[in-house]
Amino acid sequence: MIKGVDHMSILPVIVIGSGPVGLAAAAELAERGLPFIVLEKGPRPAFAVESWGHVRLFSPWSFNVAPAAERLLATTGWRRPPGAVHPTGRDLLDLYLKPLAAHAALAPALVFDAEVTAVARAGTDRVRNEGRQAKPFLVRYRKDGSEQEVRASAVIDTSGTWSSPNRSVSGSLGAVGETAPDVARHISYAMPDVLGAGRRRFAGRKVGVLGSGHSAIGTLLDLAKLADAEPGTSVVWLLRSEAIDPAFREGARDQLAARGALSVDAARVVDSGKVEVQTGIRLAAIEPRTGGLRLVTEAGSTIDLDELVVATGFRPDHALAGELRLDLDPALECPTGLAPLIDPNLHSCGTVRPHGEALLAHPDRGYYIAGMKSYGRAPTFLMATGHEQVRSIVAHLAGDTVAAARVELVLPETGVCSSSLPAAAAQPSASSCCGAKPKLLETLG
Repeated sequence: MIKGVDHMSILPVIVIGSGPVGLAAAAELAERGLPFIVLEKGPRPAFAVESWGHVRLFSPWSFNVAPAAERLLATTGWRRPPGAVHPTGRDLLDLYLKPLAAHAALAPALVFDAEVTAVARAGTDRVRNEGRQAKPFLVRYRKDGSEQEVRASAVIDTSGTWSSPNRSVSGSLGAVGETAPDVARHISYAMPDVLGAGRRRFAGRKVGVLGSGHSAIGTLLDLAKLADAEPGTSVVWLLRSEAIDPAFREGARDQLAARGALSVDAARVVDSGKVEVQTGIRLAAIEPRTGGLRLVTEAGSTIDLDELVVATGFRPDHALAGELRLDLDPALECPTGLAPLIDPNLHSCGTVRPHGEALLAHPDRGYYIAGMKSYGRAPTFLMATGHEQVRSIVAHLAGDTVAAARVELVLPETGVCSSSLPAAAAQPSASSCCGAKPKLLETLG
């Protein structure tokens, strides 16, 4: 219980979002016997996961199921899929998240089509000090065309960053013209389902992919497959850097077999000529042209495309907490105490240490950001880390300060983010990753 607040046992904890980390938080709350409500803006549980259902995760099932959720599901006879198998987003949804959301301990608390628009301290604003910490939270959300409110003892925002992908220039800024309707209809963000739902959109077209991470590489590999099957399809890899990172060609020596396989395959398609590479591409503007786009670089050169995939990461949107007092790092937009641990200039996924409530707390006590959104603009989030975050947060809310401070997750020393990886490459043996068990993790949470 938050010290000095006497409404904890009466008002619910509000969880924003019902993705993997949101449902893990709900399982922790159910196990602790705390009242809670989960507000999901989509029409179904873990709705955002449907958008990346075609993506195969680098992490195996052993890292993708939250311990509290597994204990809860075990009471129904549910068994976790084989720990060394790497699921797709669709597998995660169908085999784990949907059964979890349907569990009797969680289902009554889930509210769908409920988009949270604001969180504040009831009866006050961001400026006022008097009695602030004793006031409950007021959570406003939009449902069925009208605004509704609920008071809460605490709020855990696990809404993620999937709905706010970075644009082609400077995160949210984008190139001039990028958001114009006749331009935007030819742009996809993150990881479109090139071989599935988006096949007709990309087949027979000249497609550019902007970005250098695993999302971009996975999309390039899928487009190369599409080009083999659909005549007239061509692929251009657009890199902001002046050269391909030398590590790109070191996949065969990568300790992480799945990541290594991805790099090896990407190098192969580049060397084969199936993917054209253009480096030093810094966009200034994107203009419409008949049937497609014209990219204008800062150097004044132009590139004509039919479709563009912008795979340059994600950013958080903290607008809903505009009346709260948050302690955010000015660069990463994550909790200030967490920033030194996740700065992408210093860390890869695997070097980030587990952490909990103490590093995630804000000046408005009882409000937490967990999951992918807690990492702000850093690309290093691990789903298992999100499970540990909410375990610690809920332990603190329940008054179990010992459990809240304890670290109950051991992470590997190396790790990766995510990719649309072929199934065969995504299932290495346990001994192939630097030790006795798989050390493959992902960022989608």
